[in-house]
Amino acid sequence: MTAEITEITNLTNQLLIAMPSLDGSFFGRSVTYICEHDDQGAMGLVINKSSEISVSRLLNEIDIETSESSALSSKNVLTGGPVQTDRGFVLHTGGKIWTSSIALPGDINVTTSKDILQSLSTEQAPDQFLLTLGYAGWSAGQLEDEMANNAWLTIEADHDILFNTPVEKRWERAIQKLGIDISQLSAISGHA
Repeated sequence: MTAEITEITNLTNQLLIAMPSLDGSFFGRSVTYICEHDDQGAMGLVINKSSEISVSRLLNEIDIETSESSALSSKNVLTGGPVQTDRGFVLHTGGKIWTSSIALPGDINVTTSKDILQSLSTEQAPDQFLLTLGYAGWSAGQLEDEMANNAWLTIEADHDILFNTPVEKRWERAIQKLGIDISQLSAISGHA
C-alpha cells in the first residue's frame, strides 16, 4: 500500500505549525492561522503568542468602555505577527459581516474595523473570537520556500484549537492533532 502525497497549493484556512528550526525566532513554537495565500504572498495571524494587554484594557484605551469585571479582562490580546503591530485584527466565528470583514472557509471571518471592537462587550459580539495586534506576512514565493525547507507543518484550521484551547497549549495541541510525538521533532531538517 502506498500513501498518496498531495501538495497543498493554497494554504488559506490552514494552521502553520512552526518546526524546531524556527526556535529562537519570533515564530518559535508558533501556530499561525493563514487568512490569505495566493501568488502574491500570504498573510496570517499568530494565534498562540499572548501579549500582556487584556482585551478590556485595549478597548478602554481606544475609548470603548468595558467593565473591569467583564470576561474581556481575563482574555489577552494576542501578538498576531511582527508586521504592523499597531493594527488590530479580530478572527471570529459567525455569519455577521462587519464594515471590514473577509469571510473565510469554515465559518471564520477576519475583521479589521472598529465596529466589531465596539461590539465585543455587548450581546452582538461574535460567539468566539481572538483579537490580535499585528500580522505575519510573506512575499510571493517566500512561504513556499519556507515550506520546502521544512520550517512549517500544516493542518486544516480547527475551531477547537483556534477558540477553545488555552493559548499556551495551542502549539502542542496542533502537533498532537498531526499524530506526532513532540519529543521526536528535530531542529535539523533533511530531504530524501
